[in-house]
Formats: sequence, C-alpha cells, structure tokens
Amino acid sequence: MPADHRSSPDVAVENDYDSFAEAYTVENDTSLINAYYTRPAIVDLAGDVAGRRILDAGCGSGAVSVALRERGALVAGFDRSAKMVEVARQRLGADADLRVADLTGPLPYPDGAFDDVVAALVLHYLEDWTAPLAELRRILKPGGRLIVAVNHPIVLKMAHREADYFATTKWSDEYTFNGQKAVLTYWHRPLHAMTDAFTAACFRTAVISEPPPAPEAHDLFPDEMARFPSGSFLGFLFFVLEAA
Repeated sequence: MPADHRSSPDVAVENDYDSFAEAYTVENDTSLINAYYTRPAIVDLAGDVAGRRILDAGCGSGAVSVALRERGALVAGFDRSAKMVEVARQRLGADADLRVADLTGPLPYPDGAFDDVVAALVLHYLEDWTAPLAELRRILKPGGRLIVAVNHPIVLKMAHREADYFATTKWSDEYTFNGQKAVLTYWHRPLHAMTDAFTAACFRTAVISEPPPAPEAHDLFPDEMARFPSGSFLGFLFFVLEAA
C-alpha cells in the first residue's frame, strides 16, 4: 500500500470544489501561482492556437479557457464540479460548450474531436492515469497535443521530507482561498512514472518544462519572489505530449 501523508485528517469529501468554488475563483484570478505562473506557462506552451479546437479538461472556473479563446482558439471544457462549471459559464457565456463530466469515466466527446487538450492541475488528483490518458488520447486527432501541468514531483519531498519519492503516494494539504479554508488531496508519482504512463497511452513527450513566472510577477509579488534569487521556483511540472 502507498504511504498516506495528510496535513489534515478530517477530509469528508476529497477535493470538494463545489464547496469553495467562488473563493477559489477569486484567488485563482490574481494569485502568483495561478495567474502569473501556471496560466502564462500553459498559454506559452500552447503557442499559436488560432482556429484550433481545444478541450480544457478540468476547466475549473474557466480562466485557461478564456486565455486560449482570447488567442483565437475554439474552446470547450468540462469539470467534475458543477459549481465550477457554473462559474465558468458566467465567465465564458451561456452558449459556451461547458459540461459536467469526470475524467475517470468516459468523456462525452467523439473520437478525434480536438486538436489539443489542456489538462492543467488535474491529473495529480488521480491515483491511476491509465483510463484518463486513454480517453484524452481517444478524443485527440492524430498528431494532436496534450498539454499537462501537474504538481512537480519534488513538492511532496519539500512538504514531507520523510516521504518516499519513488512511491505513488496520497497526501493532503490545507489552503486558504480568499479567506476560506480548504483541503486538497493529491497523488504524488515520480517523474519516471509520469513519462511511463504517457508512453503507455501512446503519447510522445515533446516538451518537459520548469518555467519561470511571468515577468510582471517580480513587481506584483516582490516579497514572495525575493525568496527565489534565480527568479524561478518549483511548483508545477509542465509537459507537451503528442498523440502518436
């Protein structure tokens, strides 16, 4: 059995975004880690998306979808949290193709429906990547891209020095989103386990990225960025995968 590292033992429903969707959205819109690190990294990796049909898998409140649509992409999205989809619809409009769906089950899209899929901060909630990656591969066109952001595998060791890096490990941590406390539960896996899973799902790893935050982060978050003399920090690991 994998080790289980929890910062909070009283987790009634794991990753219950319905209960803190609005607070998370407020935080997500302006925070260093989301607005000035994850989102610009995803957009940079996606490149020229004008006219490309892109699925935002685990779209949350729709911030990545908005950024891609502003660059000309034709965006659809889904999330397990009905409340998050509701917030995303307020942001993207009533006619947006947004659905409530779970990445651990069959997805409501035909084979080869998308040029690209973005899975930003989604896969690290899942113990088993086999079926989810197979579904994402199914709905991608041949040669399409899966752009992934997950917890950097070093994060568990930073939070729990006694943890076994090489074990697939479940762990939780407590956060405060716009004044509301919430617990998120993750599955850590070592880097080689990630790339092995991508290969098994018939993806070719084209890019592995540890990007710096957006340049304006240094002016907007001087105290936080002062802790990182190099100008970069370890938070998430980004991949661009190509469907074989």
